[in-house]
Amino acid sequence: MSNTIALYPLSNFTFSTKEAQPEEDPSVSARLQRLQNNYEDFGMRRTVEGILVVHDHGHPHILMLQIANAFFKLPGDYLKPGEDEIDGLKRRLDERLAPPADSRQFDQATHGVDNEWEIGDCLAQWWRPNFETFMYPFIPAHITKPKECKKLFLVQMPERKVLAVPKNMKLLAIPLFELYDNAARYGPQLSAIPHLLSRYNFIYQ
Repeated sequence: MSNTIALYPLSNFTFSTKEAQPEEDPSVSARLQRLQNNYEDFGMRRTVEGILVVHDHGHPHILMLQIANAFFKLPGDYLKPGEDEIDGLKRRLDERLAPPADSRQFDQATHGVDNEWEIGDCLAQWWRPNFETFMYPFIPAHITKPKECKKLFLVQMPERKVLAVPKNMKLLAIPLFELYDNAARYGPQLSAIPHLLSRYNFIYQ
């Protein structure tokens, strides 16, 4: 694939709200417990998330969800057993950010808005060796059965798009300079995104 990517301004995108989507797990410990239960039934969990890049004032920004005014996450989630990664990521992006089906058809018919997702390169893999919060960009040497593999994919944003955000979340555009070397606030996965994107040349439309 080409390493040159067109970025469109944040102002090109239309943001609306839709029904709230409560988190499946009320706490980190509950999420890890569910991960353990699922592991016993289905084996290693596969998670996919999208890195959606736009620009504002000529600087790349990443679209991230903020939940409960507290933590940040990329749109995406775990796959169903046997589900294709790309199809699963598109499904998860639709769940999180696509407008309801009736308004989606209206947007496409009246505004020519493209509501398909264009999934690009896989930029990173993170591994969870145990039923703990820590994830690593490699499988530790003594681990033979990691409990989760999370892949981050570049999502090529079209010139215009309508995004619908669940009422209980915020969709924020975080500049790369804010993420860079800022694991204290965003954690190691999100603060690594500027490194992951450094291989690309961006053209600001």
